[in-house]
Amino acid sequence: MNTPTALPAPGQPIVFRNGTVLTMDGSRKVLNGADVLVIGEDIAGLGERLEVPEGTFEIDAGGGIIMPGMVDTHRHMWQTAMRGYGADWTLTQYFVWYYLEHGRSFRPEDIATGNLLSAWDALDAGVTTSVDWSHGLSTLDHAEAALDALESSGGRFVFAPGNIFAGPWEWSTSADFKDFVNRRNRRSDMLKFQLAFDVTGDPAFPEKAAFEAARELGLSVTTHAGVWGASNDDGIRLMYEHGFMAPDNVYVHAATLSDDSYQRIAATGGSVSLSTESEQSCGQGYPPSWVLRQHNIPVSLSIDTSVWFSSDLFTAMRTTLGADRSYEHMRAHEAGNTVTHSALRAEHVVDWATRGGAAALGLDHAVGSIEPGKKADLVLLKNDFSPTSFPLINPYGHVALQAGRGDVHTVLVNGRVVKNHHRLVGVDLVALRAKMASTVEHLQSMLGKDAWEQGMNPDVPETKILDNPYMYTDYRSATTHSQQP
Repeated sequence: MNTPTALPAPGQPIVFRNGTVLTMDGSRKVLNGADVLVIGEDIAGLGERLEVPEGTFEIDAGGGIIMPGMVDTHRHMWQTAMRGYGADWTLTQYFVWYYLEHGRSFRPEDIATGNLLSAWDALDAGVTTSVDWSHGLSTLDHAEAALDALESSGGRFVFAPGNIFAGPWEWSTSADFKDFVNRRNRRSDMLKFQLAFDVTGDPAFPEKAAFEAARELGLSVTTHAGVWGASNDDGIRLMYEHGFMAPDNVYVHAATLSDDSYQRIAATGGSVSLSTESEQSCGQGYPPSWVLRQHNIPVSLSIDTSVWFSSDLFTAMRTTLGADRSYEHMRAHEAGNTVTHSALRAEHVVDWATRGGAAALGLDHAVGSIEPGKKADLVLLKNDFSPTSFPLINPYGHVALQAGRGDVHTVLVNGRVVKNHHRLVGVDLVALRAKMASTVEHLQSMLGKDAWEQGMNPDVPETKILDNPYMYTDYRSATTHSQQP
């Protein structure tokens, strides 16, 4: 085996030896004491005691778990520049701070720095594919900077540009924006584009133009749906009636929808991105994994934003299991019953964090499972210095409820090592820390000391309570107000 500091040479084959392999293929095979061979960008072999080419770089996976790289289907990566700032926010305070007051204070270089930090943060935690739900792009200079930062990290990305400061029917239809997409969209497995915008429920359906722009550009749509007070059943109905509910649509949160809306999502083949920590804390609605299972709607997992929450999918798996099981027990107790077997199991959330995310993004032909011929996005969980790493009895339970980012030993993206022996490869964290300090200093100076401190628990204008929060439209729904006693 190789020394901890050694790295494979460019193009050198790599083999993981003697690990527990969670294939996450269609049958969810688990292989014990197995090897995974990588040649170039691809998984070339899988099995026990594989014969490998001479000179193959060997990684000892004994006592560890080899799993597919995880897939995050919704992360506002630019907001990582404010990590932890909004720890005590509600969703209304989030809207006030970013949408109404201070979101425009971010310069292109601040967006880039947030994205770069978030990209490496994801890779460090074994997330090899991330959707950058990049809705802070007030200019195309911001968009260029955001995308440059992603591509410099070496991860696999779906870039979903958006602009919370203007109506999607405006920015998505401009000639300059379309030129940007056509020029920068590589349409490859390493970089794809989506279009990111929300549907307010305005009966005039102004978002129709944005859906038409997405079709013209050949892009799928990712949208926050089922968010209390912001985007609910009217938006889903309008999308359905106008023929814009497509199989590649991703509906984020989907926490406060009616059965009619869930049935429309199911019937049109869309999927839902759960951000369970966010839904639990912000107020979009109770995490809806239980109702998505009832309607057989495909599920993926996501972070949302580390301005609040954890930035790893281990936490997302854990909180999703907890929320689903809490709901199941609560409903049973209300009926005087008890739950004898959990409906949502650890293997299900591991599936959602890997293959489910890949399928939602149309990347399941390339990533999301460990199968010969697929791209080598691989994660080795192994920590010989932690008592949490053994005994390894139930690998799905270990991934979903025991492991954390500190157990991520090795990460490959497209066959290239980006983390080795618990350390990231190819990033200058000292320089990145300095860039981040500059961004924080800029934001503090723009807001002023008092506003900066107040922003951690901002006041909410009376006119914004229970009202649609989108500042780019005059439409205000009476839905939330009508439910007041």
